[in-house]
Amino acid sequence: MAHHGNTPAAWTGVLIILVGFVVGGMGLILDNWVVFWIGVVLWPIALIVGSVMARMGMGSDPVHSSDHR
Repeated sequence: MAHHGNTPAAWTGVLIILVGFVVGGMGLILDNWVVFWIGVVLWPIALIVGSVMARMGMGSDPVHSSDHR
């Protein structure tokens, strides 16, 4: 059964990306480029954390084409 991204790995990745977006936006508003780039760096970190969590079994099982009905 597909989880449609409703897994701990997906939620953690999205949460980190959301924080990165907010931090980056605040950096732009405050005209603080260090804060902006910290927000930008959180995006690839989120992808890595989500991928590692998925490999640890906290993501959904891969669905094969033969499993669909």
